[in-house]
Amino acid sequence: MNWLYLTPLMFLVIAFIFSMLGMGGSQIYIPILFWMGMDFKLEAIPLGMLLNLVNSTSAAVTYARKKMIDWKVAFPFGIMMVTFAPIGALVNVNLPEKPLIIVFALFTATAAILMLSGWKPKSGDFNSKQKIILGLVGGILLGLFAGLLGRGGGSFVVPLLYFAGLAPKIAAATSAFIVSCSGLSSFISHILIAAQPDWLLWLLCSIGVLIGSQLGSRVMALKLDAKRIKPVFGGVLLFVSAILIIQTLA
Repeated sequence: MNWLYLTPLMFLVIAFIFSMLGMGGSQIYIPILFWMGMDFKLEAIPLGMLLNLVNSTSAAVTYARKKMIDWKVAFPFGIMMVTFAPIGALVNVNLPEKPLIIVFALFTATAAILMLSGWKPKSGDFNSKQKIILGLVGGILLGLFAGLLGRGGGSFVVPLLYFAGLAPKIAAATSAFIVSCSGLSSFISHILIAAQPDWLLWLLCSIGVLIGSQLGSRVMALKLDAKRIKPVFGGVLLFVSAILIIQTLA
């Protein structure tokens, strides 16, 4: 039995949770795929980015219908993510695998610490011009990392949106749109540059993530405060990053 075909059900549950946080979930998808035997660069990252894209886009559609997205910051952020993610993907292809895994793990650990600490930057009431500047600068930096590591960047987009004065639910909803932009650009870049798809598995995983993200985004939009589940997944991310580092350096 190919145990990889159990991943669609696992990813449905992960997508359910991460869609509530405004994140795509690639920080979990990619390590799981890697541990189940996929090549980190050629298989796990491209599929992780596809699932990240499905999750965040599905959630973003729900949030847009509920008028929860702040488009003044979302558009410039998203445009820069789309533009600069391919540059990160090009760098990814030319890096050896072990350093890339370590950087991915450290990036994940930093996101986990932010979740567990409950840290929230001092927010201001940004005007339209300030939101555009934040989107442009943040999109450039996080777009590069998104392409390099196969991450949507939602763990860092959300704190930046808090900084701009967005309420938690609006920040999560806006982040879902931004992460969709980086995910689309990164996925296309990885597919064109280097990828080895198993299309049946990719389709099944995508369906699982789509179902999970639709359920999760609807629950968050109507009933749940995403802050309640952040500590749990912060601990999971910290554990995942530690295991990746230990396995890579052992």
